[in-house]
Amino acid sequence: MATVEIRDVRKAFGSTQILHGVSVDIEDGQFVVLVGPSGCGKSTLLRMLAGLENITGGEISIGDRVVNKVPPKDRDIAMVFQNYALYPHMTVYQNMAFSRKLAGAPKEVMDQEVQKAARILGLEQLLHRFPRQLSGGQRQRVAMGRAIVRNPQVFLFDEPLSNLDAKLRVQMRSEIKDLHQRLKVTTVYVTHDQIEAMTMADKIVVMNHGRIEQAGAPLDLYDRPANLFVAGFIGSPAMNMLAGRIKDGSFIDGGGTRWPLPPAHAGRDGAEVVYGIRPEHLRLDPNGIQARIQVVEPTGSETQVTLRIGEISLMGAFRERIVANHGDVLAVSPDLPLVHIFDKASGQRI
Repeated sequence: MATVEIRDVRKAFGSTQILHGVSVDIEDGQFVVLVGPSGCGKSTLLRMLAGLENITGGEISIGDRVVNKVPPKDRDIAMVFQNYALYPHMTVYQNMAFSRKLAGAPKEVMDQEVQKAARILGLEQLLHRFPRQLSGGQRQRVAMGRAIVRNPQVFLFDEPLSNLDAKLRVQMRSEIKDLHQRLKVTTVYVTHDQIEAMTMADKIVVMNHGRIEQAGAPLDLYDRPANLFVAGFIGSPAMNMLAGRIKDGSFIDGGGTRWPLPPAHAGRDGAEVVYGIRPEHLRLDPNGIQARIQVVEPTGSETQVTLRIGEISLMGAFRERIVANHGDVLAVSPDLPLVHIFDKASGQRI
């Protein structure tokens, strides 16, 4: 196991800048998730950490060693890819043992390591099968087993669950987190799925256009997003964001509707802001704001309702079983301590 330090790392392809001075500290044994939309630079950063991409500027350290010019095979890392990258002509056992065989490990040691990884991942009965005889989830376990056998200082995962169906993604998410808790190996995991990030990470790094928007514990990002981008990216369904201004101790949205304001912001008369409220933080309130129902989506655990207030559309997520139809009126109010206020011009949290 090892710490990982990424210092002012830059990447350019010709005149096109991909990463703009990214810095991340990863503690020994920590599970860090790089998350962001497609093209934000998260996979490029992971590949630079693995040694698969050259660094234009900055410094990457694994443990106490700067690895900028160290070949991938000498970095003491193991990488699990989205497409599994298994050798189709080799059995599960041979795939898992391949790296140790190349390293010249004694057969007895290699067998012990493969058997141990197979027990951890529940692959004992599959060791003599070929990849074509496995399900998607089983192939992903084999790819993880191959990484475990290497006994690396750092695990790298590049969107490993993207090719799996929804039910299997949930199962594999739990298995990867359980594996990390048992092995305690420093892990860097890339995904575009914020649910994966929230449920798996010790620390989330939110990236956008080659820069870090915010880094921190999952619930810190959920409770106190630093800006509009993080607020909109973290949380599902996404946060409702209403543009308007503060006047006479209230927030007035673009349609003229008056919303209650947290006391800390009441003195900012005239300020143009964005009022953020998560769907799950809207409450049914007979004395609240009148909203017309557009769509009702029962999910079992909650009911998601698309609402319209004037020309503004927003989402509510309610624990109550709502029996309502399109066009009915619902009265709602925000849970005031959980309202987020952002500066409209800069997008930063106020």
